[in-house]
Amino acid sequence: MPVLTRLIPSPVVVDIRSGALDNLAGLLADQRISSNGQLAFAISGGSGAALRERFGPALPQASWYEVGGGTIDDAIKLADAMKSGRYDAVVGLGGGKIIDCAKFAAARLGMPLVAVATNLSHDGLCSPVATLDNDAGRGSYGVPNPIAVVIDLDVIREAPDRYVRSGIGDVISNISAVADWELGHRVRGEDFDGLAAAMARQSGEAVLRHPGRVPEDAFLKVLAEGLVMTGISMSVSGDSRPASGACHEINHAFDLLHPKRAASHGEQCGIGAAFATYLRGDRETSRLMAEVLRRHDLPVLPTDIGFDADEFVKVVEYAPQTRPGRYTILEHLDLQADQIRDAYADYAQTIAC
Repeated sequence: MPVLTRLIPSPVVVDIRSGALDNLAGLLADQRISSNGQLAFAISGGSGAALRERFGPALPQASWYEVGGGTIDDAIKLADAMKSGRYDAVVGLGGGKIIDCAKFAAARLGMPLVAVATNLSHDGLCSPVATLDNDAGRGSYGVPNPIAVVIDLDVIREAPDRYVRSGIGDVISNISAVADWELGHRVRGEDFDGLAAAMARQSGEAVLRHPGRVPEDAFLKVLAEGLVMTGISMSVSGDSRPASGACHEINHAFDLLHPKRAASHGEQCGIGAAFATYLRGDRETSRLMAEVLRRHDLPVLPTDIGFDADEFVKVVEYAPQTRPGRYTILEHLDLQADQIRDAYADYAQTIAC
């Protein structure tokens, strides 16, 4: 009988623990990523300076580059600046914008990327995608997976709670995204990858059902692992389907219709996931999602982030346009404004019980 296997692009190193950054140079040397510490660090101009001061002495051969922002132009400027040196790898040390710019720059230069997250705001830290602002709004650019992911829980606890809690909403939304993927498979015969779906769904379930809270190591570790596994699930499937369904369509609609009022990615995805799960008829899971989001001080209703019911109806109505060709519960039901309004009123009442 032939043995059938497939290669899955994934990091060589995933180090999630307190104090992980204390031996970053040794870890990279042990894994033969950089034996002499010749690394190009991408950092922010704010908190990045403090991180450089803290960890720079242990990496005397490294060079440090400040990233201006999260645009495609910023990423190109970063790559151009790094061309002047000879490095073994690029290290993105910071939040989502820094890591996304570092991903793009590393891909442009043909170098491996080490992702060192300083918060857990979303699942992009280990995904094969760099999300960058451009003249048309925001674009997703295909990049190789990080060769290593390092998450120091001591550093994570220093980040503003809101940015860490945002990751909770993002990873929980996997449950809704996979349900949408299964719907597309049943109704339209879309390709469905059971391994990618299992990785994404179980990551969401682990966070959804964990009794801990944000400051606790045990909970932060499960959250960080869930975000990393979600990123890998996208590599397995070859696209964002395991982690992006109606929940993310609603998130994108918030961003596009209200760019100056939009909340964080994870906050909007959490709201979108709970509502989409209700539309799917799974009231029990929708109610559980709402309970867990509330327990972590995350918004559940659009009013929690400053949007009234009429604005939310328009967001949901517009949401399918954000991902043409993607089939979710929103496309399946094809609800009109009055139907969305009625569904939202029922949803708000259900999760209030």
